[in-house]
Formats: sequence, structure tokens, C-alpha cells
Amino acid sequence: MSMDSLKVKIIQKAWEDPQFKAQLLADPKSALEASFGLKLPEGIELKAVEETPTQFYLVLPPNPADLKSVDGSDEVQYVWS
Repeated sequence: MSMDSLKVKIIQKAWEDPQFKAQLLADPKSALEASFGLKLPEGIELKAVEETPTQFYLVLPPNPADLKSVDGSDEVQYVWS
């Protein structure tokens, strides 16, 4: 499953399931593991925020030149793209 299709499934589930949405906003890592079997590596922090009709978020990804590998190799691994 691609990251884009996973994002769509997460958003759709949050719209349809108020309990999942509440858990996703409170503890996104455990919500994704419980509902999708997605286990993020230790040391990775994930934040879920909800936009409103008047409040939007612009997410700036890290500059690849400034990134270190998650697993210690020379290859940069994106957890979420």
C-alpha cells in the first residue's frame, strides 16, 4: 500500500469512527498500530492535528541534506512522505 493510499484510509477512518479519531489525536502511534498494524520505529514522534474551516497547517518536511538515517545506514529513510 502506498503512503498516499494509507493517508486516505486513515483520514476516512477518522471521519467515520469518532473513537479512532479521538485516539488518533491523543496518541497517533498507538492508533495506527491498533487499527492498521503500522508500527513506527522507536524514536519517531508522530503528531496528528485537525484542521478547521478557518485554521490550516503547512507542514515543512526536513531538508534531506540535514537528515540522518533512522537506522544508522547512509540511506535516508522517510517514515512518512
